[in-house]
Amino acid sequence: MRTAVVIGTGLVGTSAALALAGRGIQVHLVDHDPQSARTAAALGAGTDEAPEDRVDLAIIAVPPAHVASVLATAIRDGIARGYLDVASVKGGPRRELEALGLDLTPYIGTHPMAGKERSGPLAATADLFEGRPWVLTPTHDTDTEVLNLALELVALCRAVPVVMDADAHDRAVALVSHTPQLISSMVAARLEEADETAVRLCGQGIRDVTRIAASDPRMWVEILAANPGPVADVLAGLAADLDETVRALRGLQSEDDDRRREGTEGIEDVLRRGNAGRVRVPGKHGTAPTAYEMVSVLISDRPGELAGIFADAGRAGVNVEDVRIEHATGQQAGLVQLMVEPSAAPALSAALRERGWSIRQ
Repeated sequence: MRTAVVIGTGLVGTSAALALAGRGIQVHLVDHDPQSARTAAALGAGTDEAPEDRVDLAIIAVPPAHVASVLATAIRDGIARGYLDVASVKGGPRRELEALGLDLTPYIGTHPMAGKERSGPLAATADLFEGRPWVLTPTHDTDTEVLNLALELVALCRAVPVVMDADAHDRAVALVSHTPQLISSMVAARLEEADETAVRLCGQGIRDVTRIAASDPRMWVEILAANPGPVADVLAGLAADLDETVRALRGLQSEDDDRRREGTEGIEDVLRRGNAGRVRVPGKHGTAPTAYEMVSVLISDRPGELAGIFADAGRAGVNVEDVRIEHATGQQAGLVQLMVEPSAAPALSAALRERGWSIRQ
């Protein structure tokens, strides 16, 4: 690949363009909003000038509802040797293209599993896709050359290729991406009218659950409108669990011993099933999650504190596997939670205490 055109200069399109341009690919940027394309070009993602000749690859980075029409125009105009889209839904756009009677041998559907709460070209980064899965959904019609171009794009963006059936992909993202977005928004919505005293008690748990609720509603309406059936199926299962959980909690309020026992069993069941599902989420390097020991360190909110902790952990010969920060409400301080191998936790705690850090149990 030597040349590419990116149609749609939002977060994903501009990030892909930045990655390609940074590796010597001549990238042309197109957007229905010329200012967006100019912004992406100013960031170093390529040029907003139209290509003079046919390019090697056209990357369609528009909302799912517009993928088919934009792709159809690009294919009919013959602007590239190969075409792919990066929309988060794959089955619908493919069926729309088939209904148009187009030759789809030069096309492959793809979906990079990466994103942010922010959108637009100014949120883009060249490393957005590094180490992240990038789904490819070829069919028996997909030309080998196009599949190779898609694999080259994934490699240039330093992502990890994953080949799937389009409809299987849509069911998967309904479970692991689209439903969590809705659940996060629903939980966050409970905070809108909550008492200020309750909001001031917000800790890391509520921050974790509601983080993605900050996403752009307009973008998510378009995504969910393209995948409503699979998302509704997952939500129906959740609704059944919620009904059972509500009944269990009501049982715990009862004065009847049998109802309280049933309530306890019901709550324990959903929590245990949650444990069983959580252990299937891939951990570090894509492996099964490891049960790390947590070492909590009290730090002040000033420059150099985090660097100091990591440096002292390194001097102690301990590898920090993961890290979280829990901020103290209304104070210039917080807890840094260092995740380490269980065997390393005592040594790390002792070493940090010797260097003056305040360890919290």
